[in-house]
Amino acid sequence: MSNNETECVLVTGGSGLVGRAIEELIKVEGAHLVSNRKLQFVFLSSKDADLTDKEQTRKLFSRYRPNYVINLAARVGGLYANMNDNESFCHVNTLINENVLYYSNEFNVKKCISSLSTCIFPDKIDYPLDESKIHLGPPHHSNWGYSIAKRKIDILNRQYNQDTKADRLFTAIIPSNVYGAFDNFSLDESHVVPGLIHKAFLSAKDATSKGLKKARLVVCGSGKPMRQFIYAPDLAKLIVWALDKYDDPEPLLLCPDESDEISIKQVATTICKCMGELYGIKMHVENDLDKSDGQFKKTATNGKLRKLYPEFTFTPFEVGINKVVKWFCDNYDVARK
Repeated sequence: MSNNETECVLVTGGSGLVGRAIEELIKVEGAHLVSNRKLQFVFLSSKDADLTDKEQTRKLFSRYRPNYVINLAARVGGLYANMNDNESFCHVNTLINENVLYYSNEFNVKKCISSLSTCIFPDKIDYPLDESKIHLGPPHHSNWGYSIAKRKIDILNRQYNQDTKADRLFTAIIPSNVYGAFDNFSLDESHVVPGLIHKAFLSAKDATSKGLKKARLVVCGSGKPMRQFIYAPDLAKLIVWALDKYDDPEPLLLCPDESDEISIKQVATTICKCMGELYGIKMHVENDLDKSDGQFKKTATNGKLRKLYPEFTFTPFEVGINKVVKWFCDNYDVARK
């Protein structure tokens, strides 16, 4: 390949949390992040095509004829959104993934990297989770639909890798819980971090409008479940690194160290601290024990990543959360919610 050739990187789900983080990274750092290649990143949203529709997906690939694909497109939601609509999460995400991977193969894409999730791992399994344990049992019942659809990507990758030429690759990354600016901060359908940030914002704003110096943040469930959180800009850097350097068909876990795992109660407390400082009030956490907790833990090891990219540094949770809380307060009117 000539160094003067400009190649296309198609990013599905480009308007979402991770897609926007990659776009911001490319704006600041430039596409030179990928060595010895001239790349043009194309960030797509659902406005460009309905990826559940095979013909629309074909036309999209025919238009851009990508050399590389970063497949982030998905229907996503928080714990309760998944619990209430598992079948739809399974159906929609299965269609998206089957169509994107099918046409990545048909249009001879050199490398297709899809995003999975740590929720795909079995509910009953020895910890820590690693890349070899994906298919060793059923996922947690709370989000089985989304989990099964994402698991299918690994199965499809294996099939396409078996059938395609050696110079092409279908692979996947498995991020832990992602948070950052540009997320969906819906009170009803968001993931835990953006949902708590939005609730804390409304509580703080209400308290200050009444001249109060205290406010509360109500957390659904006990707050005891544990999670590893990865800051979206960190994940963006790792995905672009994987586009350049990761040539293994086996999925790769992208998560902070096991020692960085924290409880939902700690997450809420950190958000309260950040929001309280912005509004000059004291915030505290209360638990709604009538709501369920979901899966208690999904502790994963990043041992494989550390061997491949030992110098990578993750943003501390407190630092990342402080940035996201401030971003949300500054951009409340335009934030997705």
